[in-house]
Amino acid sequence: MQKIYQSLIVVAAATTTLTISSIESLASLPPLIPRQILFGSAQKSNPQISPNGKYIAYIAPDKSNVSQIWVHTLGEKDDRMITADKKRGIQDYTWTYNNNQLIYQQDSDGDENFHLYLLNIDSKNVKDLTPFKEVQAQLIGVNAKFPNEVLAGINLKDPRKHDTYRINLTTGQSKLDTENSLNTVTVVPDRQLQIRAVTATTPDGGSELLVREAANKPWKKALKWGLQDDGTAIDFSPNGETLYIKTSSGANTAGLIAFNLKTNKETVIARDNNYDLGDRLLIHPTTRKVEAVSFYKDKLEWKTLDKEISKDMAIISTIRRGEYSVIDRDLANRNWLVEYRTDGPTYYYVYHRPSQKAQLLFNDNPELEKVKLAQTKPISYKSRDGLTIHGYLTTPVGIPAKNLPTVMFVHSGPWERDTWGYDSWVQWLANRGYAVLQVNFRGSTGYGKKFLNAGNREWGGKMHNDVIDGTTWAIKTGIANPQKIGIMGGSYGGYASLVGLTFTPDTFAAGISIVGPSNLVTMLKSIPPYWEAGKAMFYQRIGNLDTEESFLKSRSPLFFVDRIKAPLLVAQGANDPRVPQSESDQIVAELRKRNKPVEYLLFPDEGHGFVRPENNLQLAAKAETFLGRYLGGRVEPTGNIAGSSGIDK
Repeated sequence: MQKIYQSLIVVAAATTTLTISSIESLASLPPLIPRQILFGSAQKSNPQISPNGKYIAYIAPDKSNVSQIWVHTLGEKDDRMITADKKRGIQDYTWTYNNNQLIYQQDSDGDENFHLYLLNIDSKNVKDLTPFKEVQAQLIGVNAKFPNEVLAGINLKDPRKHDTYRINLTTGQSKLDTENSLNTVTVVPDRQLQIRAVTATTPDGGSELLVREAANKPWKKALKWGLQDDGTAIDFSPNGETLYIKTSSGANTAGLIAFNLKTNKETVIARDNNYDLGDRLLIHPTTRKVEAVSFYKDKLEWKTLDKEISKDMAIISTIRRGEYSVIDRDLANRNWLVEYRTDGPTYYYVYHRPSQKAQLLFNDNPELEKVKLAQTKPISYKSRDGLTIHGYLTTPVGIPAKNLPTVMFVHSGPWERDTWGYDSWVQWLANRGYAVLQVNFRGSTGYGKKFLNAGNREWGGKMHNDVIDGTTWAIKTGIANPQKIGIMGGSYGGYASLVGLTFTPDTFAAGISIVGPSNLVTMLKSIPPYWEAGKAMFYQRIGNLDTEESFLKSRSPLFFVDRIKAPLLVAQGANDPRVPQSESDQIVAELRKRNKPVEYLLFPDEGHGFVRPENNLQLAAKAETFLGRYLGGRVEPTGNIAGSSGIDK
C-alpha cells in the first residue's frame, strides 16, 4: 500500500478490564434494544401504488419471517400475501401497467444471477420471464403505452454484457431488441419504449453518450466525458427530442441538463455549486416533465422546478419531521406515496393531491417507537492536507459524549456516501455504548468531481488517511477513548478495516471486516464478468492489473498481516460474486499461520451483503460479543438464533 501518514496517537493494547467510570457510564445507558428489533425483518416496507391507483403493494414477512409481497386495496384493510418465497425473501419489485401484474427479481443464495418473475396478484400465478441458468437479468423499462411488454437487460449471449430483450408478458417470450457492444452501461428507452440512447465506457475510463433517431437508425456519438467527469443519460422528453442528463461537464458538481438531440444544445436545468445532483428526481408520470430535483447535503434537500406542484411540495414538507421524498404516483397523478426518513422508523403516507390531505400508511418498524434511539448529527473536519471531510456522529443516549469507546463505521462502495437517518448497525452500536463515526472520505460521491477524483489511486492511501484523521478529530474533541477505538464496515468498508489493522496497527483495538477484499490483485482478477464495461474505470481509480501488480500489492492488507496487533473478526458470504470467499479465506489463513487473533464467520447462503434476517442477527450477535470483549461495550446474551446459517471456521 501507499505509505501512510503514521498517526502520532499511541493506542494501548485492548483489554477486557473495565474501569469504574466506564462501568458507571454503561449503567446510565437506556435498556438494551433487542437485536431482533434492530435486525429482524421490517414489518412493512417499500410500498408502491398500482398505475390505476387502486392497490398498494409492499414488502412484509410471512409467519416464517421470509419477506413476501403483500397487496391491499387503497383505503381498505384487505391485506393479503401474494407470494410464497421459501427462503431468501423478496426485496425488489415493480408494477407493470397491467394493474393486476407485478414483476419481482430473485437470485439464488446471493449469487446475483437475478431472474425476473411475473406475478398475477389475483391468481398468485408466477412465471419466470428469464428462465436461463447462470444468467443475470435486469429490468430496464415499462411503459403505459405498451402494457404487455417490458425491456430487460440479459447477459444471455455473453456473460460480460447485457443485451436488451423485449419480453411479451402475455406469452412470456423474449426477443433480442438491442445488442450491447460490450461497453454499454446504461440504456434509456424513449416514450415509445425504443432504446435510443446509451451511455458507454471508453478505454480511458471515461464514458460517452450515443444516440439514434430511431431503432433502425445508426448510433451517433453525441457527448464524451473523461474519467474526471460524470455523465449519465436519465430520460427522454415526451417528444423524444430532448434527453435529460446528469453531468459535471463544465463544472465541479453534477447537475441536470437538457440535451437537444437535433441542435446538440445543452441547457442547465438545475445545479448546486457544492453538491452533486441527488439520485431522487420527481418526473411527471405521463408528461415526463422534470418537476423537482434533489441535492444531498448534510441532509436531503429538494428544489421544485414546476410551479404546479409547489404547493404540494410545501404541504408534504410539513406533515412530519425527517427527509421526505415522493416515491411513487399513480398515472392520474392523484395519489402520491411519500416517504419520511428519520433517525428512527421510516414513515409512509398516501397524499391525496386533489384534497391536499395525507394519511399515514404505515411505518417500517413500530417497535422502534418504543425504545430510546440515539441522534445522528452531521459533523465535519479538515483532513491533514486541507480537504473538508463531512460525516455523521452518533453517540449513546443518557451519557456524556466523552471518552467513549468508539467505532469507525466505514461505508461501502467506495464510490457512494453515508447519509443521515436511521441505520440499524449504527443504532445497535450506540445502544451498546459506543460512539459511532461515519466519514465520507475522499472518493465518496455527492461532493463534486474534485472530491471524488481526489480518491483516485488512493485505496489504502489518502482515503484511509481521511478515516484516521476522523479518529484524531474524535480524540481531540474528547469524544473517543484513544485506547478503545474499533473499525468495521462491509465491502470497501471491510477492506478499510483490514487496512486499518495492517497500516495503522497502533490506532485500533479491534476490527471487523464484512465481505472485504484483502488482495487488490486477486479482487480485480475475479470481478464478475458483467463488470467488464467498468474495468477501465477500476484500473484508473484503483490501479492497473496488467501493468501495476506491485502497486496493487502495496495497497493490499494481505501482504502486511505481520503488522496486525489487534484482533479481527471476518464475515463472508460464500456466494459473493464481487468479493469472493477466497478474499477472506486467504487473510484468515495467513493470520492463523502467525497465531494472530482472528475469528471467521462464513454464510453458505449469502452473497455480497447479507439478506436473510436470521443471518444478520447471527452476525450482529457475534460482532457484539467480539466488540464487547475488546472495546468494553454492552452485550446482549447471544442465545440460539433459529434459521441462521453462519459457520464458525
